[in-house]
Amino acid sequence: MHREMSAHLVLDVTSPATLAFELAVSGQYTVTEALTVSIDGAFVEPREVVDNHGTRLHVLEAGAGRLLLDYAATVDGRAGSESVAEADLLRYLRPSRYCESDSLGPTAHAEFAGLSGYDLLSAVSSWVGSRLSYVPGSSLPTDGAVRTLLAREGVCRDYAHLVVALLRALDVPARLASVYAPGLQPMDFHAVAEAYLDGQWYVVDATTLAPRSTLVRIATGRDASDTAFLNVHHGFADLLELEVTAVAATLPDDDVRDLVVIG
Repeated sequence: MHREMSAHLVLDVTSPATLAFELAVSGQYTVTEALTVSIDGAFVEPREVVDNHGTRLHVLEAGAGRLLLDYAATVDGRAGSESVAEADLLRYLRPSRYCESDSLGPTAHAEFAGLSGYDLLSAVSSWVGSRLSYVPGSSLPTDGAVRTLLAREGVCRDYAHLVVALLRALDVPARLASVYAPGLQPMDFHAVAEAYLDGQWYVVDATTLAPRSTLVRIATGRDASDTAFLNVHHGFADLLELEVTAVAATLPDDDVRDLVVIG
């Protein structure tokens, strides 16, 4: 499958800062790509840091000024296979910053009693999708799954956090993935949940906003704290512009009853 994606960011770095970007395609793919970063017109070279999932962070010690970042990538074919470590499965059963599975345990057990396997994944996806309204700008960066459920609205990361929290409460390893999503409207970085079932990580996207089979992985982790496209440390920077594109040669139908992996 042929897919093309890009990201354009403009930042106002108001004091020298360490910037960590997570927007490059995961190391699981064979990719043709280009990344350029400049500050006040002078090009700078970030260093690449790769985690155990293949997430590629580009880290930069940035001085004050106007920062422009442009990334473009082309992916042909599917991602390589991922090894699954027992330590990761245990980690993805625990509550985390944005996925308060311990608080949502009673809700999960009341709503999904007696379900397991595929039927559970489908039920959780449908339940979250029917109880939340997708409202851009409706949530705060600090909102977790509990607040999302109370508000009954959010964006993709909020949907994914709630799915992950409910599944973990039911002893299903679950994690968050940030992705490029051809067909997504409105276009942006996208977040989906993944659940571990029968030796494989399957996508659970309660928003149903993009075909799951076209997704291209960027980052993988416990929740948005591990997968944010930008983290600012030791200084200050304001995001002024963000433009994301993602296209695929074809946009297949996505049957929510199918088990799909990110590839």
